[in-house]
Amino acid sequence: MGKYPSVSDKSKLASVEKLCLLEDPYEINDQTNDLFVEAMKEVLLWHCEHCHFYDDLLNSHSFDPRSIRSISDIEKIPYILANFFKKHEILSIDRNDVFLHLTSSGTTGQKSQIFFDEWTIQSAQRMVDMIYRCYGWITPDSPTNYLLYGHEPEEGSKLGTAFTDNFLCKYAPVNEARYALRYTGDKNHKFDLFGCIEALKKYELEGLPVRIFGFPSFLYFTLKQMEKLGFSPLKLSKDSLVFLGGGWKSHQDKAISKEEFYALASKMLGIPNERLRDGFGSVEHCVPYIECSKHHFHVPVWSKVLIRDVKTLEVLGYDKIGYLNFVSPYITSVPANSVLMGDLAVLHDANDCDCELGTPWFEVKGRAGVSKNRSCAIAAAELLKDF
Repeated sequence: MGKYPSVSDKSKLASVEKLCLLEDPYEINDQTNDLFVEAMKEVLLWHCEHCHFYDDLLNSHSFDPRSIRSISDIEKIPYILANFFKKHEILSIDRNDVFLHLTSSGTTGQKSQIFFDEWTIQSAQRMVDMIYRCYGWITPDSPTNYLLYGHEPEEGSKLGTAFTDNFLCKYAPVNEARYALRYTGDKNHKFDLFGCIEALKKYELEGLPVRIFGFPSFLYFTLKQMEKLGFSPLKLSKDSLVFLGGGWKSHQDKAISKEEFYALASKMLGIPNERLRDGFGSVEHCVPYIECSKHHFHVPVWSKVLIRDVKTLEVLGYDKIGYLNFVSPYITSVPANSVLMGDLAVLHDANDCDCELGTPWFEVKGRAGVSKNRSCAIAAAELLKDF
């Protein structure tokens, strides 16, 4: 998986680097919690030193990063709304040190602008490496066919989902890759429904493992169209993998339960249920949350998840619905270390899942409000309006 970069200043970010280089994604104990606390202190002080906005923010809350002494103090860190990044470009690095610039929305609408230094983006990528290794999904000796339910990249594309889909192809060698959202050459994309069906039929005949990544709504419409046309269920390789992300967004009215969706996918593709997974994340918070074999989003060692009351914004305990608040020290380029999302979720105790992982997990319940803000999935879902 290659060599990973170091933090830009080891004297100030040593614990950040040490935490993010932990190799077991779900081994959380007193030692890792202590390391998390030290890493959060370091990164908050880093941002205070390198970003006037963030220093002013903490001062306005009379918050001193050095006051963090235990995991329970994490909830006291002032958060920033994810939507803030749709209107403001805030950096803790020189623009000359920007290694990657990603946005979160489609071709129109408000966009979150997140700038990454080399450490930050490759640290997040390494987290995916470790989780894929944990699940046994790294197969360098197994040529694989890909169907990517995302945007075919255009030249100079900064779209986060396209970047992610291509990155995920590194874990198994590409025999062939097809995109569902084909670039038309005029800054637009078109959903190639029948091209997806033909690709799946071709892949079945070839017999190689198939990996399907991207937006669930497009895969769902593909499978339903196959049913409508009377296609017999496919029998793809049992080593195939479906890994989705992005949600249904503006097509929520057409969404079905995960149980129904996975049953449909398993029936029409012939892929075992435990090889059907969903992922959750965002450009504003790139720590990966990937479903376990029981389809729950467990919290990895590199982050903490808080749930905040929708009225008071106070932190809630387990089994109560509220706003998702992600906390992680991994990002040194932008002060997005405590981000309050627009998603509603419930946090559950680790013991409430029967899988082999031992960390808390969260359940996404939807998005709050009726905001007109757009995301990658909203922009993509508009391409489904004719289906």
